[in-house]
Amino acid sequence: MNYWLVKSEPFKYSWDQLVKDGKTMWDGVRNYAARNNLRAMKKGDEVLFYHSNEGLAIVGIAQVVKEAYQDPTTDDSNWVVVDLIPIKAVPKPVTLEQLKSDPFFADMDLVRLGRLSVGTVKPAEYKKIMKMGAVK
Repeated sequence: MNYWLVKSEPFKYSWDQLVKDGKTMWDGVRNYAARNNLRAMKKGDEVLFYHSNEGLAIVGIAQVVKEAYQDPTTDDSNWVVVDLIPIKAVPKPVTLEQLKSDPFFADMDLVRLGRLSVGTVKPAEYKKIMKMGAVK
């Protein structure tokens, strides 16, 4: 299994909205590196849900339930989406400030590539974030 992180501004699409919807198509990605990460996602992979701009924290864990397919919001075949479902909220949201202040996360996509909307998460990073977030 691989681990990922997706960013969303809460006023556009929040963790609570994903929970309410039960499933979503992760669309609108228009960055090639982020697109490549979407293409690499496999069914069953876990995805950290990060609130950007407001909150600046990892607030939930989602799962890939459908692998990359054509983004229906565009005719351009370069862009893809995946389908995600919510798994669980992070009891103690893990903030960007916490991650940036810990040298362990210096190479994490979220810290290094602040504008990247879909990033990779190494297994050791994921494990430590789960501990920080009091996820059982």
